[in-house]
Amino acid sequence: MTAKIIGIISDTHGLLRPEAKAALEGCDAIVHAGDIGKPQVLDELRAIAPVTAIRGNIDKWALSMPDTEVLVIDGRCLYVIHDVNELDLDPQAAGFDAVISGHSHKPGIRYGDGVLYLNPGSAGPRRFSLPVALARLTLTREALQPRIIELTVPGARRRGHG
Repeated sequence: MTAKIIGIISDTHGLLRPEAKAALEGCDAIVHAGDIGKPQVLDELRAIAPVTAIRGNIDKWALSMPDTEVLVIDGRCLYVIHDVNELDLDPQAAGFDAVISGHSHKPGIRYGDGVLYLNPGSAGPRRFSLPVALARLTLTREALQPRIIELTVPGARRRGHG
């Protein structure tokens, strides 16, 4: 199995920044973990790579989209849910390698019981003092290699930075 690179994005809230599109270039697939905002965001992402997307709490226009999704890529099993606090299964017992979520706007990588929990943060409008971010997940036979990518966006300063 050659390495596959999965772009992970969430909470775009209708804004797909050029910096986000650039960071997703070269990905084999893209996962959008909800709060898409507008269907045009998915169209723009599909121009980069095949997209798997779920509905977030603001996606009232997307009633036909699933709330969760299971994605199997080269034998790796990923569970996608918008709000990890609504997880109603045991990912390890269910055989998932990773749980991908959004909602909190806080990027994070953690492990529990051999399962990767990955939140790419929010790639849309800046909220509070949180970074504008997304993630890339490299899948190999040996490991899952997650990386948070903080986007440098014009005109957006963090609180407390002048």
